Amino acid sequence: MKILVLNGPNLNMTGIRKKNVYGAETLEDINKELKEYGDTKGAEMYFYQSNHEGDIIDIIHKSKDEYDGVVINAGAYTHYSYAIRDAIEAVSDFTPFVEVHMSDIHKREDFRKISVITDVCKSQICGLGKDSYKRGIDLLIEML
Repeated sequence: MKILVLNGPNLNMTGIRKKNVYGAETLEDINKELKEYGDTKGAEMYFYQSNHEGDIIDIIHKSKDEYDGVVINAGAYTHYSYAIRDAIEAVSDFTPFVEVHMSDIHKREDFRKISVITDVCKSQICGLGKDSYKRGIDLLIEML
């Protein structure tokens, strides 16, 4: 079982920016832990991060042929990228997506409370820090 963890803009700054919100661990540290976590669950873990919307869309399109499921933290694109929403919808018959956020987006600024990708994902998990990713992995494994 192949699972992609797909991270959007500014998540490469995890551990540097807003440590009180996102924690002190880097994305690289989190990915290493998620790889080990996936190994214990029998899942091959893959990771991709981009600050560029088109690159994220290209990976989403490829996901239907390359991965069994995707855990996506679309970062700020969560709140306004209909292009990413449409890309997920286009492959959703082939690949399930679980939306995750380290912070609880429903308790933050008003603009962050809106997710345009939720309705094309199987579930949304937020507010658990890096464990949001683990819960997303678990949910995908249950579905697959």
